[in-house]
Amino acid sequence: MKVSLVITTYNNHTALKKATEGILKQTRLPDEVFIADDGSDGLTTSVTELFAAVAPFPVRHVRQENRGFRAAKIRNEAIRQSAGEYIILLDGDCVVNAHFISDHLCLAEERFFIQGKRVHVGKNAVDAFTCEHADSFIKLVGLGLQGKISNIHHIIRLPFDFSVKNRKLKGIKSCNMSFFKKDILAVNGFNEDFIGWGNEDSELACRFFRYGLRKKCHSFMAICFHLWHPSNKGFAKGNRDLLETTLNSKGYWCGNGIIKKG
Repeated sequence: MKVSLVITTYNNHTALKKATEGILKQTRLPDEVFIADDGSDGLTTSVTELFAAVAPFPVRHVRQENRGFRAAKIRNEAIRQSAGEYIILLDGDCVVNAHFISDHLCLAEERFFIQGKRVHVGKNAVDAFTCEHADSFIKLVGLGLQGKISNIHHIIRLPFDFSVKNRKLKGIKSCNMSFFKKDILAVNGFNEDFIGWGNEDSELACRFFRYGLRKKCHSFMAICFHLWHPSNKGFAKGNRDLLETTLNSKGYWCGNGIIKKG
């Protein structure tokens, strides 16, 4: 099955470099990678070009102008251009271990989307943290004992069927998610009415549920390590209203998604 990896980023070239280094060390490489760039400066372009120069798979830089947080729109554009049967989403401030893609594919199942888990890497560890740490249980335990990472129960990789399946919105995070391309097209992708941070992933999950999919989670596979960075994130009120509208509806099609209105 051909896999397209979509890495969303905005002006964090240091983290993006670490994220791409982890992708190069995967036990199962992606068939293509899209750097979905929400209007970053030239440093992100430089990292992407260096990544593309050494990657044994196609790397495409999909960029839009900086007009505020528009992750829904840039993810849609990458998905629209993708050739894979299966889509994996990752944020550019997340580092993964060598089994990340193979884990997502192992968990992939018809009529489900996969919601991955994440470990938080604290401010006091972020500079030194690399994919080598993500691949070392000993190093991760040491960081956990020092209080430098949280959610440390996820660091134990157990590639057995401990998955939980449900239709709950709790824990939805598009920084680590995967699905069949046919399913994201069936609901018309992310809702591009979402501008500003928050809720665009929960709204997508809600429409996935309406379409008939269920969420599948595994606490010990397909884990990402989120690198601390300064943030001024706050849920945009309009986004909460959009989510509420979808929650109160019965449809799954998004009018302003991959296929545009009119």
